[in-house]
Amino acid sequence: MATKIAYADVEVGTELPAQSFPVTRATLVQYAGASGDFNPIHWNEQFAKEVGLPDVIAHGMFTMAEAARVVTDWVGDPGAVVEYGVRFTKPVVVPNDDKGAVIEVSGKVAAKLDDNRVRVDLVAMSAGQKVLGMSRAVVRLA
Repeated sequence: MATKIAYADVEVGTELPAQSFPVTRATLVQYAGASGDFNPIHWNEQFAKEVGLPDVIAHGMFTMAEAARVVTDWVGDPGAVVEYGVRFTKPVVVPNDDKGAVIEVSGKVAAKLDDNRVRVDLVAMSAGQKVLGMSRAVVRLA
């Protein structure tokens, strides 16, 4: 795969297309099976509340991966991401209803670096709260 974005065509402040990612309890079960993370805070409402959470919460790594999709979809090549990191600031609470939760992610180019690389800063929100802090990716462009 090759990146579809040229370094010369990108400026600081370039906005990536924002995306929304729905999360239901079924999504969490699927992710648990794929990742092997069966911590009961991600599927057992009673347990989650007993340990002080408001309800079942999405896996942090799932939330992180959904945010990264904004970058990989924009650049067209997941292999173009050379660095990625976040801080987990708030959990994504996933109620047991028809709607679940939504993770809303936006991003923009924050810096042009050497070697055709750019730093993209992401904002990930759910239920009006920022769920990831310092969410940044470094991407090598064409």
